[in-house]
This record gives sequence, C-alpha cells and structure tokens, in this order.
Amino acid sequence: MLAQQQPIKSSDDDRIAWVRVSSVILPLANPISDAKVLTGRQKPMTEIAILFAEIETIDGHRGLGFSYSKRAGGPGQFAHAQEIAPALIGENPSDIAKLWTKLCWAGASVGRSGLSTQAIGAFDVALWDLKAKRANLSLARLLGAQRDSVRCYNTSGGFLHTPLDQLMKNTDFSREKGIGGIKLKVGQPDCAIDIQRVSTVRKHLGDHFPLMVDANQQWDRPTAQRMCRQFEAYNLIWIEEPLDCYDAEGHAALAVQFDTPIATGEMLTSVAEHAEFIKLRGADFLMPDAPRVGGITPYLKVAAMAEQAGLMLAPHFAMELHVHLAAAYPTEPWVEHFEWLEPLFNERLETRDGRMLVPTRPGLGLTLSEQVGPWTAQEAEVGIRP
Repeated sequence: MLAQQQPIKSSDDDRIAWVRVSSVILPLANPISDAKVLTGRQKPMTEIAILFAEIETIDGHRGLGFSYSKRAGGPGQFAHAQEIAPALIGENPSDIAKLWTKLCWAGASVGRSGLSTQAIGAFDVALWDLKAKRANLSLARLLGAQRDSVRCYNTSGGFLHTPLDQLMKNTDFSREKGIGGIKLKVGQPDCAIDIQRVSTVRKHLGDHFPLMVDANQQWDRPTAQRMCRQFEAYNLIWIEEPLDCYDAEGHAALAVQFDTPIATGEMLTSVAEHAEFIKLRGADFLMPDAPRVGGITPYLKVAAMAEQAGLMLAPHFAMELHVHLAAAYPTEPWVEHFEWLEPLFNERLETRDGRMLVPTRPGLGLTLSEQVGPWTAQEAEVGIRP
C-alpha cells in the first residue's frame, strides 16, 4: 500500500524564496477579427502574449499566476515583471495586499494602471493561488463561494470574420457543449449586416435563449443610439461596449434610455477607473478583468463596489481564473467561455446545462502543459529555489 502523502507544513513566518516570470506566446488557430479590425484600428489577432509568474516559498508552497496581452504589450509586461520581481524575495506570501502595494510603488513612476499593474497581476494571482493551495481549498472556496457553478456564454464562435453559415454551426456546437449563452460581435461599417446577423441567430436560437452582442467600442454616440434602439427587438441579455471604454457618461445615458442592459468595463485597468463608471452608473453589467486591473486584490475591490451599487457582473475573458471569482459574487453572474487558453494547461473546465462548473482542486486548480515550453519566448528567475 502506498504511503499517504503528507501535506506540506507551513509556518506563520514562511518566506518567498524563488520567483520565475515567463513570457509565453500562444498562437491562435485562425486570425481573429472584431470591429476594431474593420475600422482599421487594429490588425487581425494571431497570438496572445501570456505572462506567467511562479512563486515558491521556503516551506515549499508554490503558486501559479498569469496575466496577458493581446497584440502589442507582451514584451513590456515581461520587462516590468522582471524588474520588480526581486521585491518579493524574503517577503511573507500571506501579506498579499501589502505586496501588491509594494510592487505598485516599485514602478509607480510609470503609472498605477495599464501595463505596469497588469504585470503585477501575474504575481498577485500566484500569491492567491499559493494561499488557497496552502489552505487545501479551491480559490472560490477561499474567497467564500456562493455557488458551485456559474452561467456561461461563448464568444469565440461569434467573431466578425466568421461567415454566417459557420456562425450558426458554432452556436449549435456551443449549446451541445452545455454552454448557456451566445455572444456575437457587431460593429460592421454597414449596420444592416449587424442587424441581419443578429436577427438570423436570434431566429435560430429561439426567442428566449440568452444572446448578447459586443460592438468593441466602435460606435459614436448617434450610431450607438440607433443601434441600441434596433436591438431592443431581439431580447438581448446585454449590448457590450457600444461606446469608447472611457465614455462613462455616454454609457450611462444608454443604460437609462433602453431596456436592454449595457455592459462594459473590460478595458479599464485600475480600481479608480471602475469607481468612476460605477459612480456614474455607466453599466448595468460590469465586466472587470482581473489580469487587466492588476490581479485578484484590486478585482475584489471592484467587485465590492459593484455589489454595493447593485450592478450585475460578467468578468471578461480568462475563464480559468474568473470562474472562481464569479462564484464568489453574491448575485448570479456570467462567465465568458473562451477555449483559447486551454492549450496552456493540463486541466479543462466543464460546462453542463448552461453553466460552468467551479473546479474543486486546490487553488486555481491549474498546472502548465508541456506545450508551454516551446512557446516560451523569455524567462527570468530571482532568488534560490528551495
């Protein structure tokens, strides 16, 4: 009989001994286009830069965290993370809020939002992963889970580069997988094409299957008014980013005027930016992104403000992380289903009856796959591995 593995002991004085940061370039199977491509502001997306942080303590506890950048920014995130990583060595890993502040001020001259805090996000997620593993709890349980599964919707099958016939097949595939909603990208230069695609998919799904649309910030205020009015007829769960992500007043005006909820927030990169949106009630559904806002520590502040304001929540992308965070939100949230990051990990999330099951493995419940090695562009270590 095999001897039962003993849990790693930990003292209150455990210290961070070793940190590794890695820049991993994840290739996408097909070039991805949304409205920002059709308006000429961006090129089709062919890869995602992932910033991984691995942390190990003197007592042998380990944590894994990540942040990411689409298109440009990956090398910058890695460079900033490499520069501030030494500040973690010798610190107590339980002091997560203190360490976030320390890392933030280490690079405060380049700002307390955007690329600099997104680099911090990888370390912050790793520290929360470590803390949950040390407690032998999933991250959701550590945070105080409200539910064991979360409503989920698919986005990856609804991009603008997808022909309409393939779009219909993608919606069927998502439903067969147990995914509970479909989101379509809109924002075509010819608005009639958007209306045709949404109308066709709504008819295909039926009147009541959850359907969302996302304009990716590409409408001006008059166009947003007209399109929101047109889309009222389709019983949508929300209309996402109809305006520039910093136009809180414009989003708030749409939220007041139309029955269809307005969703936004994924591009905001600080607690302060979210606070302004919440103050002006610029969203019915707030869509914070933990890696973009700087990790779990600031994300929890955003979620607390959203709860106090009575907002609904739908965290953006990175379902492997956000399924845990959404499970801890008091009112029923949505999680975005993107399979793009799956090749990075050995584990897979399960979907069933319209919902995503919250993993019960300790921490995030993730381990890196063998494919990460060949995709690693840069890596750096500080400290001495126990």
